[in-house]
Amino acid sequence: MLTTAPRGTKDIMPSDVNAWRYLEETMRKICAQYGYKEIRTPVFEHTELFQRGIGDTTDVVEKEMYTFTDRGNRSITLRPENTASAVRAYVEHKLSKDDAATKFYYIGPMFRYDRPQAGRLREFHQFGVEALGVTGPNVDAEIILLAVQVLQSLGLKDLKLKINSVGCPKCRPQHREKLQAFFKPNFDELCKDCQGRFDRNPLRLLDCKNPHCHELGEGAPSLEECLCDECKEHFEGLKQLLTAAGVEYEVDHNLVRGLDYYTKTAFEIQYSPLGAQSAVCGGGRYDGLVQEISGDEARPGIGFAMGMERVLLALEKQNLLPEFDESIDAYVVCPKQENFALAFKTAIELRRAGFKVEYDFNGRSMKSQMKQANKFQAKQVLIFGEDELSRNAVTVRNMATSEQHEIAVNDIISYFNTL
Repeated sequence: MLTTAPRGTKDIMPSDVNAWRYLEETMRKICAQYGYKEIRTPVFEHTELFQRGIGDTTDVVEKEMYTFTDRGNRSITLRPENTASAVRAYVEHKLSKDDAATKFYYIGPMFRYDRPQAGRLREFHQFGVEALGVTGPNVDAEIILLAVQVLQSLGLKDLKLKINSVGCPKCRPQHREKLQAFFKPNFDELCKDCQGRFDRNPLRLLDCKNPHCHELGEGAPSLEECLCDECKEHFEGLKQLLTAAGVEYEVDHNLVRGLDYYTKTAFEIQYSPLGAQSAVCGGGRYDGLVQEISGDEARPGIGFAMGMERVLLALEKQNLLPEFDESIDAYVVCPKQENFALAFKTAIELRRAGFKVEYDFNGRSMKSQMKQANKFQAKQVLIFGEDELSRNAVTVRNMATSEQHEIAVNDIISYFNTL
């Protein structure tokens, strides 16, 4: 057990880190273009934040949270998502007092006790964006366009954007009644989870992953026919803006997302080559979340989260990851240990000058050190041999052409600056 990572977790080894950095840098670059700034929230929060923010009827709260009691007898939960944490920070730091929109993005680990599968782990990573303080559909469109641009910039094609309106507290009661009337004749056939949701949150019946429940939900009353005028206008405005931006979308009236805090806009971006687990991004509007968490006046918000493991899996499947240059500028070869102090000093000076340099720690043979230089993909090798040092010089070998020549030890930095 000591030499095996816990189930559902994964080491990100040095050979994989370049792909992660490439993904993160793409996300950071596009967020900067859209005016979103990074926020870093704690990895754990008070359990009640997620219970109130995400909702007691969600699978996340009911089944998937990592919750424990700390030494102060407080209930603490590793964050299963970051929207509630971002909203908590928004309230705590009194950003809601600003009339301008507050625009965050985050990149970091989340934790859910779920069955590990391709692209979905118990410790997983999300890139997410939150915009707080703006009511109109323009910010909804901006958020969706940002998500689409990130995925397209990575080279992913065949993306399918699905959108829906899940209404608001004004129009949901009518839909709630219609849903309950629709499912009531088949109540006994629903799974236990859906039977528990029937009274508490019947909208979640449309989100059940149980195949039989999914069949029972076919033909269920659409929220569209129950939307109030405000929600209809908001949704139409969103569709107009997406069309104006040239983004194709599909209206899916069964798209409700898995968290209770969504209002009005809900959306999901799917990448079909991933198969059954095709969703790579999902989000929506949560106009009541600030009030639910703080108890103060309502402040609107919208955001999305993108599973980074899922995106990397898609990039790998389509061979879209670029070739990463892992070469180093120089490898210092020192056959005699009595000359190592000078070799070490030179290597450090080159590093201080901004070059990537490695050397042998174990005093191995020159042949072994040259093999190591090849392994490190060194562009140049500096050989601190007895003959060269007697002339206060070193041999420089170009590993691509095998050409070599001597240069004075004191001229090494100048030489590398000319390369």
